[in-house]
Amino acid sequence: MTNQQFSRYEKARILGARALQVSYGAPVLVETDQSEPILIAAEEYDAGALPFTVRRGGQ
Repeated sequence: MTNQQFSRYEKARILGARALQVSYGAPVLVETDQSEPILIAAEEYDAGALPFTVRRGGQ
């Protein structure tokens, strides 16, 4: 992930999407002791390990 600032809505969407992936069995991208998917997603977000791209604009 690049040095991009996300709005709180973009961050919520990213974390929610990643938590859903983790809950369905996607591999975890960071070492963690957490068991809740949303907390795992938050750790991955903070570590910059999420492979998400945010497209802005109306297109």
